[in-house]
Amino acid sequence: MPPRRSYDQYCSAARALDLVGDRWTLLIVRELMAGPRRYTDLHADLPGVSTDVLASRLKDMEQGGLTTRRRLPPPGAAYVYELTQRGRALLPVLQALGSWGEAELGERRPTDAVRAHWFALPLLRGLPGRGLVEVRLEEGDFHLWVGAEDGPVYGDGPAPGEADARLTMDAATCEAVARGESDLAEAVRDGRVTVTGEGAPAKALREA
Repeated sequence: MPPRRSYDQYCSAARALDLVGDRWTLLIVRELMAGPRRYTDLHADLPGVSTDVLASRLKDMEQGGLTTRRRLPPPGAAYVYELTQRGRALLPVLQALGSWGEAELGERRPTDAVRAHWFALPLLRGLPGRGLVEVRLEEGDFHLWVGAEDGPVYGDGPAPGEADARLTMDAATCEAVARGESDLAEAVRDGRVTVTGEGAPAKALREA
């Protein structure tokens, strides 16, 4: 493969952008925060990316030490991509970028794609404590591991097992939290988010 382009600047920000500055790379990282994903799943949850670009980015990320690829045992026998510890260390970068970008969201446009789990990282910023949290939205359900130091950060569908907290809200409330117009605790106090469960995140939200 040809050598990757570089800014050739002795600067940590430039070196970081050498690895993650290409279009789609950080969004692939966002998807892999959910744990191992197959190529077809990544392509389905990254509307707008071409198959060639996705394949190229995944190769570059593997070369850069951000991801690994492994084959699942039978009967799956498919390849999955997953973040390395170096790749997972981009979580606070994604969180900071998302917080900075809140002001750019505005109202959802008719052409905007949406996946329920895209709200996972914005909600994670407002969830206190540690534990497994299930979120129920009109677009679908997903779950988050609040305070997890390794492993997946979130996943599609209901929580795998007993959740420490379950949050139910409508699309308008979730979008307001994602835009930074309302924090999660405020939405709970106002009755726009229903919280059930007895784990630390549920108790902290009800007492906030």
